[in-house]
Amino acid sequence: MKEFLNSKESQTGSSQFPDHTAEKILRYGSPVGSVIECHDRIPRCMERLKELIDTAEENETTLPSGSVVLAYELENGSGRFERTWHAPRGGLWLAVAWADTLLPEYTRLLPLAAGTASCEAVRNYGIDAAIKWVNDIHVCGRKLGGILCETYSAKNSGDRYHLIGIGINCNVEKFPGELQESAVSMHGILGHAVDLERFSQVLLSRLVWNFGLVHLQEEEDLENLQGDSSIGMKQSLIVDAWLKLSDTVGRNVCYGYDVVLNPMYSAKVIDIDPSGGLVMQLDDGSTVTEYSGEIVYLD
Repeated sequence: MKEFLNSKESQTGSSQFPDHTAEKILRYGSPVGSVIECHDRIPRCMERLKELIDTAEENETTLPSGSVVLAYELENGSGRFERTWHAPRGGLWLAVAWADTLLPEYTRLLPLAAGTASCEAVRNYGIDAAIKWVNDIHVCGRKLGGILCETYSAKNSGDRYHLIGIGINCNVEKFPGELQESAVSMHGILGHAVDLERFSQVLLSRLVWNFGLVHLQEEEDLENLQGDSSIGMKQSLIVDAWLKLSDTVGRNVCYGYDVVLNPMYSAKVIDIDPSGGLVMQLDDGSTVTEYSGEIVYLD
């Protein structure tokens, strides 16, 4: 995978930066794929990462940041709010453990970085995919993939990791009845199978770049703060990249923490703030910003 960083796919977006800055971004993101554990079939990639974190602690060491667990089929795939996630053979299912070294406001950008990376990987195949805040990859309203993030601490040491799970319907040809109208696969769009090994390389290389952008953002903001304490995160490199791939801003949505079971209110999305928050305008003209939860499009 490291050799792949020099390929065309891994360099997307680098032309907007000077060479020394692009190199810094790649260094920051380079831990992605430091360890890759592949499985034909396991219950869940995130649960396996938790086991690896705890096992490393028992052996008086730590799991390397950027460790990846990858599987070609999940027995107990789940999405947000413990919803069942259809994860059969033919898809690509993986999770990354990222050490908790970022300040909280930058940690919030990791889901957007993962979504940007996933969408870029899919678009590399000529598919006009888009991102719906905060974690869905879709094509013409049908879900192609999703991102799930959670934080996990080692049992005794308290070493914290951000676990980023990604599922992409690469070569899935059949969906359960309840998903036939709402889900889609790369195979179904392209009319042919996708090489899963190649796609995983593209995806991991995009994660290298976009996670690196988050760390560069933190570095630059902290340097600015040293000179002027009034300067905060007024713009975000990863949010800018995310916005170019998203169709969320301008949409009328229903918002809720678990919007399927508990819709809270309807609003119009007017912006994404520098920390990845969803800025919405209510019917009375007031605005609200949400950093968690989910939306469904109403238009």
